[in-house]
Amino acid sequence: MTPVAHRLAALLAGHFPGGLPVRLRAWDGSEAGPPDAPVVVLRARRALRRLLWQPGELGLAQAYIAGELDVEGDLADALSRVWRTVRDSGPAPAAPGPRQLAALSVTALRLGALGPRPPAPGAPQARLRGALHSTGRDRAAISHHYDLSNDWYALLLDETMAYSCGYWTRPDDPSYGPADAQRDKLELICRKLGLFPGARLLDIGCGWGSLSLYAAREFKAHVTAVTLSREQHDHVAAQVAREGLGELVDVRLRHYRDIAEAPHDAVCAVEMGEHVGDAQYPAFAARLHTLLRPGGRLLVQQMSRGAGARGGGAFIESYIAPDMHMRPLGETVGLLEAAGLEVRSVESLREHYARTIAAWHHTLETRWTEFVALAGEPTARVWRLYLAGSGLAFRERRMGVDQILAVRPTPEGEAAMPPTPYDWYVPGGRG
Repeated sequence: MTPVAHRLAALLAGHFPGGLPVRLRAWDGSEAGPPDAPVVVLRARRALRRLLWQPGELGLAQAYIAGELDVEGDLADALSRVWRTVRDSGPAPAAPGPRQLAALSVTALRLGALGPRPPAPGAPQARLRGALHSTGRDRAAISHHYDLSNDWYALLLDETMAYSCGYWTRPDDPSYGPADAQRDKLELICRKLGLFPGARLLDIGCGWGSLSLYAAREFKAHVTAVTLSREQHDHVAAQVAREGLGELVDVRLRHYRDIAEAPHDAVCAVEMGEHVGDAQYPAFAARLHTLLRPGGRLLVQQMSRGAGARGGGAFIESYIAPDMHMRPLGETVGLLEAAGLEVRSVESLREHYARTIAAWHHTLETRWTEFVALAGEPTARVWRLYLAGSGLAFRERRMGVDQILAVRPTPEGEAAMPPTPYDWYVPGGRG
């Protein structure tokens, strides 16, 4: 009888004309593919059955989450090899066509892999209801990702609890780590916003409060911190009380559409705009304009994708960030300008994000048993796949992230901005 791996390699030949980009090992111990590549292991027939029921990216991801499919070697390297091979082969259908499914079914029948639909993996999958980007649905989408537990994020992140791209000013210094990069990012944002004692800052999508607390502590700004996540709200409120910043930081569990107080000297949205939605972004940009006083500054730190891939993909939408939407950078700049804001600076942080995600991934792997104990192995495997894939997307320029600094012009058309703000980039303090 033909070994299982050889059967599957023949079946996949049409998708990889140049040969398998990874080595394949089947449940019978047989192998096929290049000997020096990462090994994709099909541990059970159920992995093949899952692909019949859920062809494409989501079926593969679910097989991985369930432990029916695994990778020996570098997971990111395996993903990169597959992605490059598919890209170099030209446009491909989003899912197998009828002919491919028929061939897969015949092979599965011969291998004894046919059967009822496998149960969903043990990791929570987003099940959202209601109109897209309604307040209730947005709250559920944010809760799915950010309310996993504060203990989980405290284990994954550094002591700043900043869950966004860091700013690595000394990447070659062995004593410089993720917390330093996050503090340098917070300092950079506060400088770009021109904060001063008593400045009114609105932090939309404040996360676990790293920027709000830093702006209050270091710049003595009066901060309104807004989040839709109950876990984040409670964490920030506890930190405000612990640090004695109650007179400077007001944290609110609220949708950005329900923020009534205006105007502010500065507004920031750090990796929050991806959750706004495509159709809703023009109104979001207009709201940012309204929330600023004339001459006030806006900083948006936001991820982007190319014209052909606006969302996060089936896996991300199902397990990580449902209803996420990313657009090319230029389109976001255009939407902010259309709302009456003047864009003054755009800075790419793409390489910084690859480094930041690598640090989170390293923490996940080195403290794996603790993550499994917190949320179970399926959820830990979701995050392993998520971090490996997203880090790769930034390294290979399929995703970007940028800081966009804008201002609401005064009625006279003045931007009230310094012409050469080089002091933004001085690391290590404001002296």
